Amino acid sequence: MESLTLSNQFLIAMPGMTDPLFARSLVYLCEHGEHGAMGIIVNKPSGIAMAQLFDQIDLPLDEEALQGEPVYFGGPVQPERGFVLHMPVGNWQTSLLVTDEVALTTSKDVLVAVSENKGPDTMMVSLGYSGWSSGQLEEEIRNNGWLTVKADPHIIFSLPAEERYDAAMALLGFDPTLLSTDCGHA
Repeated sequence: MESLTLSNQFLIAMPGMTDPLFARSLVYLCEHGEHGAMGIIVNKPSGIAMAQLFDQIDLPLDEEALQGEPVYFGGPVQPERGFVLHMPVGNWQTSLLVTDEVALTTSKDVLVAVSENKGPDTMMVSLGYSGWSSGQLEEEIRNNGWLTVKADPHIIFSLPAEERYDAAMALLGFDPTLLSTDCGHA
């Protein structure tokens, strides 16, 4: 029996989520399988601009449109490490292909290319990622911690951060404020 994979899905924090790291979070799941899951929170700017990040890693960033773009808080795991979610996929040293159009790259070569105006057409840079051990995410979903819906890259790459959570909720087709945070098992 093939196991259910949630790769290329949005994890939407339930309105009752109390964990301050994940309250009102929208997570793009990049990988999900028997060993666990990993994703990037796509709606929480870190307070660091791309210009600051590139300065810290000693790369020029001449593209003015990118200098003020936010670097996101991708999650609490490896917050000192950069993760680039991007389209198109391209050819980078260390990339996880999520779909034919979307990849997550962790190697510095993608940032070097950005500094040379040769980077991906569309991208989002985060520090850190969100990870779940084997079975942990499934348990959190069973306990009404998360809603899942097929991801729409337009939400990640075209909408302002503050609109992404509600836009992902709208993909569900119902008003999530009507949901109960209590769960029962028959």
